[in-house]
Amino acid sequence: MTSISQTEIAVVAEELEGATAQEVLEWAGRNFGSKAALASSFGTEDVVLIDMVAKLGGKVRVFTIDTGRLHQETYNIMEAVREKYGIPVEVYFPRTKEVEGMVKKHGLNLFYKSAELRTLCCHVRKVEPLKRALSGLNAWITGLRREQASSRASIKKVEIDHANGGMVKINPLADWTSQQVLEYIRENKVPYNVLFDQGYASIGCAPCTRPIKPGEDPRAGRWWWEKGTKECGLHWRFQA
Repeated sequence: MTSISQTEIAVVAEELEGATAQEVLEWAGRNFGSKAALASSFGTEDVVLIDMVAKLGGKVRVFTIDTGRLHQETYNIMEAVREKYGIPVEVYFPRTKEVEGMVKKHGLNLFYKSAELRTLCCHVRKVEPLKRALSGLNAWITGLRREQASSRASIKKVEIDHANGGMVKINPLADWTSQQVLEYIRENKVPYNVLFDQGYASIGCAPCTRPIKPGEDPRAGRWWWEKGTKECGLHWRFQA
């Protein structure tokens, strides 16, 4: 399969709504093969998907975006995953000249100054590299879950990503709870980022991520100085 229409994807989405995450991944591998890739930030959902992909023995590729501002613990889990599963992780970096120009004009901590500058930083360090990572693919797989945020409550397990040229976007864990994710990690001895044991619920760049307090929304630790939708731009469908 090299392309799929909105009508076809609606049928597939309905068929796979009751499918397990493994069955959704099998469908992705069967229909897209090496033209599908798992986008991993090495959060809990992503390592669960990597474990599943490895056990299925499929051809799905794994890529990540190194913004240059990640926690050391994130790099540690990247290496742990490489060693455990033997899966090559494709790493994409922001363009050096764009980062240098942005920092020269706005400073290293521009993201704290305004929502516009934070969005600019996310675009340069994350969104633009994602565009390159998706180039040549027909589908990408994410760890998005409906429970993560109100802005993600309506996602399907399979949908069309209009923000990225109409390619297919696959969310195998869309209907999973955070408890299911943690149980899978424990039961399958999946390596995970130790920051999650320190109160972090969502991990991105180090300057823009903090642990959350009891009762806070899982996305509260991301860009906590801002109000509104907590998205970086990787998933434009969910922007307010």
